Amino acid sequence: MGFNETDTGASSGRQVEALAAFLLRRYAEELQSICLASDPNLHYPLCIDFAELVDYDPPLAHLVFSEPAQHLPLFDDAAVWAHKVVLGDMKGKGCGVKKDCIHVRINICGSPLECPETFPSIGQLRVKHRGILLTLKGTVIRSGAVKMYEGKRWYRCRRCNYSFPVYPELETRNSIVLPSSCPSQGSNSCEGTNFQFIENSIICHDYQEIKIQESTQLLGVGTIPRSIHVILRDDLVDTVKAGDDVIVTGIVTSRWSPDLKDVRCDLDPMLIANHIRRTNGMKSDVDIPDDLIMKFEKFWSCFQDTPLKGRNAILRGICPQIFGLFTVKLSVALTLIGGVQHIAATGTKVRGESHLLLVGDPGTGKSQFLKFAAKLSNRSVITTGLGSTSAGLTVTAVKDGGEWMLEAGALVLADGGLCCIDEFDSMREHDRATIHEAMEQQTISIAKAGLVTTLSTRTIVFGATNPKGQYDPEQPLSVNTTLSGPLLSRFDIVLVLLDTKNPEWDAVVSSHILAEGEQDNSRSGEDLSSVWPLDMLRRYIHFVKGHFRPVLTKEAERVISSYYQLQRRSASQNAARTTVRMLESLIRLAQAHARLMFRNEVTRLDAITAILCIESSMTTSAIVDTAGNALHSNFSENPDEE
Repeated sequence: MGFNETDTGASSGRQVEALAAFLLRRYAEELQSICLASDPNLHYPLCIDFAELVDYDPPLAHLVFSEPAQHLPLFDDAAVWAHKVVLGDMKGKGCGVKKDCIHVRINICGSPLECPETFPSIGQLRVKHRGILLTLKGTVIRSGAVKMYEGKRWYRCRRCNYSFPVYPELETRNSIVLPSSCPSQGSNSCEGTNFQFIENSIICHDYQEIKIQESTQLLGVGTIPRSIHVILRDDLVDTVKAGDDVIVTGIVTSRWSPDLKDVRCDLDPMLIANHIRRTNGMKSDVDIPDDLIMKFEKFWSCFQDTPLKGRNAILRGICPQIFGLFTVKLSVALTLIGGVQHIAATGTKVRGESHLLLVGDPGTGKSQFLKFAAKLSNRSVITTGLGSTSAGLTVTAVKDGGEWMLEAGALVLADGGLCCIDEFDSMREHDRATIHEAMEQQTISIAKAGLVTTLSTRTIVFGATNPKGQYDPEQPLSVNTTLSGPLLSRFDIVLVLLDTKNPEWDAVVSSHILAEGEQDNSRSGEDLSSVWPLDMLRRYIHFVKGHFRPVLTKEAERVISSYYQLQRRSASQNAARTTVRMLESLIRLAQAHARLMFRNEVTRLDAITAILCIESSMTTSAIVDTAGNALHSNFSENPDEE
């Protein structure tokens, strides 16, 4: 530009040289790739590991950590300087383009900064964290539009012609404050107070605000999840969207809330991001040691001759406080494990996640199963049909500070996990319209307040609802509930739990409840052949989901095909669409059962079990119970013989 930059002092110059030397030694290849990029006007990120800087120069690393506001801009200058050195070497080969905007992004993974002091939860942010390089973890609940903001402008002193930059302050909502006197640092300071703006000297940056909230999984009961605004600039904008899990490194500061009449002005905390990392792929990271895998293999080798007995031992660990309900426990296990996602040659996706709906009288244990399933899943959101936030179940557009932003609902926040919806029939109207797409295509398409986008909802939906009045087995399910046929058809399994009068069943259940206190004291977590503990079940489900991708055998295909054709012949024209979905559900459930049985191929047994689950979903099934009532289904003594 030809402007005289302010003398940064000898110490700053030495630090820039030291940082540039570090970049040239450790990140020469990354600098070369930036040189080879063709567009000189873009902002280029240079990601470095803080652990390497600590290893290279500990005092310098401490300065970057303790005074990031001063040293991160120096790091950017060092990156541009190092890039010019690399470019000079490449010019001889006739390649490379000069870049003016390179930003050093610091990844703290594997460094000493991963301690609780510098990696607190959002709710633990305090004044002591202000001004240091801090890392926060959370879920993006709002994402604003990308804007342009002024990053720097130049002025000239009218008395001595000294040029200097002025930076707008984010803390005061990008207002510009001129110095009280000329900042020239020559032998005789002119102390002029009249400055002239230099034309065409404004440097602008991309700017986006998001809001992240701490994960509800890590909070205690009754704790309100806290949130914080995060400012993304330049290459960081539009890298995350609502529903993403992120780890953000940056500087905590505060800004004045908008100056409104008759409203007290407060300081709102915010994080100016330097590095942001999506952790969606790491959502379900659970530590499964090798000795535990050997334990699983040993368990199945013991039940090699009676595999169904082994499977029932696993199922008994699901909601052990509830007696019986074998069909429900099997359905919960198969839903949580899920099938294998299939992508056709045309790019069309057939979901691998299964959905489960429990329809039943009050007091039949529906909410108990919902809460237990949420504990088994590594990422889960529990809500009611009315929705726990203004976003409800899907997503909504909200106005924040005069700007429209998207706020993610329960299904988007549960992406990659489980969404438990109690009182499923009490959903809002706009949720009913969009949940069809969320359950089948696993996306939500938005066109609200000028915001047009598609959000991902790769979510297992586990719903529970009460029947509308007295349940009538003669009427279809859509009449007994307030749910439409198309919405019901998206559930792989719909189980009806009716509290009918059965003296024998009542006697068995009451004795189980009374004896439960004695069993709790004597139960051991080591013996897997009786009841599996919750932590073991959780790890087992995570392991089989990630390790096995079952393939259908010819026998299994024949069984599923025959059953499907039988249903098509007996179905009316209106139900034809349902039976097509039923075929996909059968395949998913058969694959899930093969995973549950710890194997990589779908056998005839898996296909038959999937058919039993589908038959249980029918209110007039002759296979399970005369009234299709899953409440009185119990564990059999010798399942393999049956």
